[in-house]
Amino acid sequence: MLTPEDLKAKKSQGEKIAMVTAYDFAFAQMAEAAGMDQILVGDSLANTMLGYKSTREIGMNEMLIFVAAVCRGAPNTHVVADMPYLSDKDPQTAYDNAMRFMDLGAASIKLEGTPEGVIEFLRSKDIPVCAHLGLLPQTAENFKQKGKTEEEARAIEEAAKFVDSLGCFETVLEHIPEELGKKITSEVKSVTIGIGGGKFTDGQVLVMHDALGMHQRKLPPFATKFVDMYALGTEGFKKYVNSVKAKP
Repeated sequence: MLTPEDLKAKKSQGEKIAMVTAYDFAFAQMAEAAGMDQILVGDSLANTMLGYKSTREIGMNEMLIFVAAVCRGAPNTHVVADMPYLSDKDPQTAYDNAMRFMDLGAASIKLEGTPEGVIEFLRSKDIPVCAHLGLLPQTAENFKQKGKTEEEARAIEEAAKFVDSLGCFETVLEHIPEELGKKITSEVKSVTIGIGGGKFTDGQVLVMHDALGMHQRKLPPFATKFVDMYALGTEGFKKYVNSVKAKP
């Protein structure tokens, strides 16, 4: 399993880091077999797995089930557990919830933004933290690209330097201009993982359902479909239905 130090070493050596979301035992096994560097159990499972409209609708109870399943399926891969909405509302609550994930086998936790005093407290307790800046789905009013104005870009850049100074080993940069992602990557020691952050970040993360083509919805502009599993699965089910209904 790659440690935070291993991942930072990859950055220093110029080796790209591959991360994907996964939410259950079977797909975690596939990701590990494929040689994935990291698996993120994202709160995006609210949308992809449970059919909710917002990630705010999922809490710790659900996240614990999915994190445990992924850790069982990929015991040799660095699993990042996503802190759901309000699970990090204050330092002590964040620590208590982070420990629940770590006890299940997660290697680190991810949280959005810079909640006051939370990252500092988690790092003082030696919890490995992956930050998340740029577009923040839990609190965003819209899903437009962030950092397009000089003021907004400066704020994201300063936040990236801030979480880096606190000891975050990694930062997800979501839906920001490529040049901003490049600049931040060159300025911080932490690993930068882009999801719509441009090609110059230290690595990339995609939602599993986007990467594997597991749905019919329109992909985000920064996502790539590598296989059409929706079509493959539908065809497989059709063959099964036909085999059941076939006359003896």
